[in-house]
Amino acid sequence: MKGPLTWRRRQEKGEQLLDRGATAGPRDSRTSPGVDGSQESRESGAKEQGIRLRALILGLVLALAICSIIPFNNIYRQSTPLGGGHFPLAPFFVLVWLTLIAALIGRLRKGRPWLTGKELLVTWVLMVLVSGIAYTGLARTFFVNLTAPYHFASVENRWGEVIHPLLPQALYPQDSSAIEGIYNGIPEGRQIGWIHVLRRIPWNAWFKPLILWGGFVLLCYFAMMCLISLLSKQWLDNERMNLPLLQVPELMGEHLDRGGVGPLLSNRFILAGLLVPVTLHLINGLNFYYPAVPQIPTLILAGPYFPKYGLFSGFHKLKIYIYPAFIGFAFLTSKQISFSFWAFFILGGLLIGFLSILGYNIPAASLGITFGPALSRPEETQMIGAYGVFFFFILWLGRHHLLDVLLQAFGLRKGQYRDSDWFSTRFSFWGFTLGVIGIVIWMHFFGVPLLASFFVVAVFFMVMLVASRVVCQGGVAYFTLTAAPLDGLIAFFGPQFFTNIGILVAGVTQKVLFVDLRESLMPSLVHARKVTDGIKNRCMIIGGISVTLILAVAVSFIAMLALCYKFGIRELQLDWATRTTLSVYENIYSLIENPVSPGHWVLVFSIAGAVVMLILVMCYHRFYWWPIHPIGYLTAYSSAMRILWFSFFLGWLCNALCIRYGGVLLFKRFRLFFVGLIIGDFLMGGIWAIIGLITGVSFQILPG
Repeated sequence: MKGPLTWRRRQEKGEQLLDRGATAGPRDSRTSPGVDGSQESRESGAKEQGIRLRALILGLVLALAICSIIPFNNIYRQSTPLGGGHFPLAPFFVLVWLTLIAALIGRLRKGRPWLTGKELLVTWVLMVLVSGIAYTGLARTFFVNLTAPYHFASVENRWGEVIHPLLPQALYPQDSSAIEGIYNGIPEGRQIGWIHVLRRIPWNAWFKPLILWGGFVLLCYFAMMCLISLLSKQWLDNERMNLPLLQVPELMGEHLDRGGVGPLLSNRFILAGLLVPVTLHLINGLNFYYPAVPQIPTLILAGPYFPKYGLFSGFHKLKIYIYPAFIGFAFLTSKQISFSFWAFFILGGLLIGFLSILGYNIPAASLGITFGPALSRPEETQMIGAYGVFFFFILWLGRHHLLDVLLQAFGLRKGQYRDSDWFSTRFSFWGFTLGVIGIVIWMHFFGVPLLASFFVVAVFFMVMLVASRVVCQGGVAYFTLTAAPLDGLIAFFGPQFFTNIGILVAGVTQKVLFVDLRESLMPSLVHARKVTDGIKNRCMIIGGISVTLILAVAVSFIAMLALCYKFGIRELQLDWATRTTLSVYENIYSLIENPVSPGHWVLVFSIAGAVVMLILVMCYHRFYWWPIHPIGYLTAYSSAMRILWFSFFLGWLCNALCIRYGGVLLFKRFRLFFVGLIIGDFLMGGIWAIIGLITGVSFQILPG
């Protein structure tokens, strides 16, 4: 009997070169072309090369500049988010212009170029790594998180009696005037300059909390870096995981190194793709400022076409969003994955209607107390079990690599690593181990029981790892969790597993770093590891990333504090941050006062989700004709898929039709049209963001 890979090659000669996406087992050995379709372009980028210090310095300066302006732009101006998602606007907008400038300088002077394509990618990835820190990745809810239990305490909610005695004083500001100042703003804050605002911030009240929380955040970042260093060989080399979000930046860098970006930008498919978002956002942007200009709808309310009861009741709030860039990302993703995203979204909605037909109208009260950012129905707790099974599937795929890691870590096998590797295997293993132990000790020191601390940290990193896989492998530039990590622990162990102070510290810590994953660091670290592959300056790269992360956390804290003390949180558009943070403390209060376990339906659906995911991964790995990818199931109830499902449908449809009727040649040419969609969408987003900074009101293009 022929091996499955041999059979696959005989049956799908052309498609195996195009439809690749981080697959399991023998599928992972399939080759991958560059965006222009040539495998050679990817292999040429794997040759080790060096970068110059100027690239790191430029990336550091631009990254800190982005961190300093994001709070003002995103929160005060309410402009298009400059650092939103896992393919942030500002870094890519800057990359496009830096590429054009580098190409122009290269034409005017001879010799080594001002910046090579690889150096530009390093500069870009430094900006990507930190762009989320200044917003949803950390700073957006951080200061609300530390002040809400004091500022919003009242006689009615009894937080002063129940929650205040449990708050670790070292982690919270104890100066009431500092807390009131951040909500109301300092006197005459709007009239004075930013330097004067910085001088009048009560730093004494914030110094200790910022040091302790900053140390915790950086310790988590260090553990993430070590974990990605451990897994990079398995994901990028053994499984050859496709990274759709990297394809456009890599394409631009490759063309720059080949002699310029002129042939790329003059390609008729690229120009056609550019024309679509440019026209769309030019007309709609003018309509925003001048309502007399007609508008092209990019949001269609499809919910009214579906009944509130019956089989299709799950779609009575359905919306169709048109985002050209996300259609482009969906096209560049494996069609098996893009199909799975929108198909599972549809199936998830049908399940709700099917259960109602059977008479299972399960009340939301069965959820009990949950921390999930988008968890609203018991059916959605399928994701608790699905995440767990998929995590073990990832471990099983990398079992040989992980065994090799253990042998090298304990000195039983000699390790080999390239100069471009971030850390040696032994350092990565022990660095991650010590980092996790440090986080556990930190949480235990502030009141979480030791065993609970271990489980909490383990679940935190488990969810982060699975989410990173979804983002990087699926090309999901905008991703949100359904259930929070603590929801799984509470569902299986009950709230009694934690002490009162334990559930408080665990809930607050989760809110700081491990639940709002739209701009989390770990997926960006995967992309950074791929970008830096083949670069010899290992110490320089690690040093640049480390310094950038440390300074970005500091700059983000300072920028957010300055914004809040200048205008006051009451006057800023922080309704979402305030509402979600208050819900965390309200849930903590409820668990302390009435520690009731979730209803049995939560456990039923969690087990059902685990069973479904187990069947999916077994079929996916065993049968080569299996058309569904398991990660699609993980996003079925994500609020991100409510926005992006139609984009993935269009991207999948175009991808499938292209391969089916045009073959490899048409696919290689037509994919440049979708590259143009991405470039044009982000270029227009950057232009309107700049206009918004000047005019004070901004036309938003991308989801935030």
